[in-house]
Amino acid sequence: MARQIALVGIGKIARDQHIPAIAGSGAFSLAATASRNAGVDGVDGFSSLETLLAARTDIDAVSLCTPPGPRYADARRALLAGRHVMLEKPPGATLSEVHDLIALAEARGLTLFATWHSRHAASVAAARDWLAGKDIRRVEITWKEDVRRWHPGQDWVWEPGGLGVFDPGINALSVLTAIHPRPLHLSAAELSFPANRLTPIAADLTFRDPEGAEVTAAFDWRQEGPQTWDIVIETGAGTATLSDGGARLSVDGTEMSAGPDREYAGLYARFAELLANGESEVDLSPMRHVADAFTLGRRVEVDAFEW
Repeated sequence: MARQIALVGIGKIARDQHIPAIAGSGAFSLAATASRNAGVDGVDGFSSLETLLAARTDIDAVSLCTPPGPRYADARRALLAGRHVMLEKPPGATLSEVHDLIALAEARGLTLFATWHSRHAASVAAARDWLAGKDIRRVEITWKEDVRRWHPGQDWVWEPGGLGVFDPGINALSVLTAIHPRPLHLSAAELSFPANRLTPIAADLTFRDPEGAEVTAAFDWRQEGPQTWDIVIETGAGTATLSDGGARLSVDGTEMSAGPDREYAGLYARFAELLANGESEVDLSPMRHVADAFTLGRRVEVDAFEW
């Protein structure tokens, strides 16, 4: 029997990804929503998570897809009410918030799942397996997209805690930390801030690899036309290219793996596994790299951004 789940924050990402993924899941059934301004036809709707939790004591799992700024308060509220929690990426506005949620979930015996949807792209696992044991010499990440297409009019991305270009860039970092066989740490960063905004529109990152591989990343939110989500890895055994956000893997031009977009279906399947096993999963390595970029990053002012 499908477990009843509540969805909090009925915006673009909920409608594009979460609702279809839940509908296609045999493990979950969307039983209620909480959103200030929106709902889902035929589903019990509430204006706040607080009222939902009070009214629907039969629902024991909550998926939060609100912006990262207010997410901590709702996650903590749900855990205190005895509900299991799934978090959209990034799992919070700060690392400290998420560490508090980890401790609370553990103390309450509840599942906390911090999701990284790009890790569930069709060819990420294949890339990880192919790289195992290889002599990695260079990794070049190019993650460039159009903010107007993916976050139309969403001013929260430009506010503190909204991450700016790291909102998509953290997806690339989630893939990097999943496939690279060694821990990396940031050594330098340049962050480009629009003159009228509080978060960066572009970022160039350099990482230090303990075995000397050259690892760089270029994020940009100003790319029109075709969008670019690629990771190129040069090794002693050939060059692997993970493209389309992790959907395709080729080695020296030969396609090794490809598949459809089932990233969010993978997230809900993993959440079901964690619930069945009474486990949590909270990997903060992508978010640590972002925090380090804001700590080390050299600020550069660029042209103002307007919608």
